[in-house]
Amino acid sequence: VQLQASGGGLVQAGGSLRLACALSGRTFRRDTVGWFRQGPGKAREFVAAVFRGHTTYYQDSVKGRFTMSNDNAKNTVHLQMSSLEPEDSAVYYCAASTSLILSTLRSASAYQYWGQGTLVTVSS
Repeated sequence: VQLQASGGGLVQAGGSLRLACALSGRTFRRDTVGWFRQGPGKAREFVAAVFRGHTTYYQDSVKGRFTMSNDNAKNTVHLQMSSLEPEDSAVYYCAASTSLILSTLRSASAYQYWGQGTLVTVSS
């Protein structure tokens, strides 16, 4: 199983980026796929996830600005990020779990598979 994250880069505050996570090795349609981020000197934090392929959850600070979507035909998930703020700067990771329960959705330790991360830098 492999997850490959891409799409990071440097953007000015207020700008947009679209991250992609390509999943291979199994079909993740009914699994939980999420995005986490880790800023400098900070703990890894939950950003968004699609729970078992049907319900999307977001961290409060990104609601209304970030949108997560699935492309099941391509086994890819996207994270569309708009109105970016310097505080959004971090390495973004995609992760997946075949057995996660809803109460652990926001916990990084609940995810079995991880991508390598893609760096997002938002300048002020």
